[in-house]
Order: sequence, then C-alpha cells, then structure tokens
Amino acid sequence: MDPTVLKSLLSDVAELTGEHIVLAGVSWLIAAAIGVGLGILGTRRRALREVSVAVANILQTIPSVALFGFLLPVPLIGGIGRHTAILCLVLYSLLPILRNTIVGIQSVDPPLREAAVAMGMTDAQLLRLVELPLAAPTILAGLRIALVTNIGTAVIAAIIGGGGLGVLIFRGVASVDTVQILAGAIPAAAMALVADAIMTALEKRIRIQ
Repeated sequence: MDPTVLKSLLSDVAELTGEHIVLAGVSWLIAAAIGVGLGILGTRRRALREVSVAVANILQTIPSVALFGFLLPVPLIGGIGRHTAILCLVLYSLLPILRNTIVGIQSVDPPLREAAVAMGMTDAQLLRLVELPLAAPTILAGLRIALVTNIGTAVIAAIIGGGGLGVLIFRGVASVDTVQILAGAIPAAAMALVADAIMTALEKRIRIQ
C-alpha cells in the first residue's frame, strides 16, 4: 500500500475510533442511569416494573437497523446525525441493564431484608446498604452485556451519519476494499473484547468481596 494512503487510513482509524468510543460510551452511560434507576423503582412498584420490562423487550426485538430507520423521521429527536445514533443505542441496550437490576435486587434473601427492617433501616438504607451491594455482580453483568452490545451495534450508526468505525466498514464494502473493512472491523472487535475483559474482571472482584 502506498505510504500516503496508509497514513491517511491510519488517521481515519484513529479519528473514527474516538467517535466510536463516544457513541458507545455516552449511550451506555445514559442507558445505565435509566436502566438502573427504572430497575430500582421497578422493585418497589410492580406496575412500573411490568411496563418498563415489556417496553424494553419490544425495543430489543426490533432489528437494530430498523430501529435506526424508525427514528429518522421523528421530529426533534430523529434525523441524520450522532444524536439519533446515541438515542438508538440507549433504547437498544436498556433491557439487559433493567432486567439484571430487577433480578439482582429481587434475588436478595428475604431473611436479610427482614433482619435489616427489624434493625430499623428505612427503605433507602435497605437499598443502599443491603440490596445494592448484594445485587452489584448481577447489575454489573447486565452493564457488561449492554456495553459490549453497544460497541458492536454502534457500527451501524454510520448509515445515519453517526460516525464511528462503521464508516470504514461501509466504505470498504461499497468499494470492495478488504483493507478498509478490516481497518474498521478489527478495532471495533478489539474494543469489545477489552471492554468485556475489564467488566468481567470488575464483576469477579466484586463477587469475591
């Protein structure tokens, strides 16, 4: 490959990798805040739990490309650009976070709850001092799944002008250029593997404590 072309490609990889990290990271943080928050509230209110899980299930069953397409014509929140891509990624990654938060908190042994209440703990103290610490590994597992999924799904953001490594992949497919396809696919795969390893290590560390 010509050195000038290679230098340009490496520059594109670096820039688009940064965009990919922003897409996956920002959407994951927003989904984490919403998913964990709804999950906690859902353990206190059954109606909210059933509705939120049902909606998240529906969103998860919609193919990612279709979800991007559905939001494009929506006024204010839709259109071409990174904001629509982030919104799609948030919606698509809610289910594992929400479900694992609910399952983790509900899996706490009832005798532990009863003992905490008998000691005079308020509901907020019960949640903060008993339920969340015990549910943390399960919640982290949901966060890990959502993050790895986000990194992979963010590749599709390129089709609506969201940027990221998908730009190289789609550009390579359009020009039948294997080098460009690999230049986008390899960093995305590596990013997902690194994220999975970090989150798995954190999950194991919390389980041991």
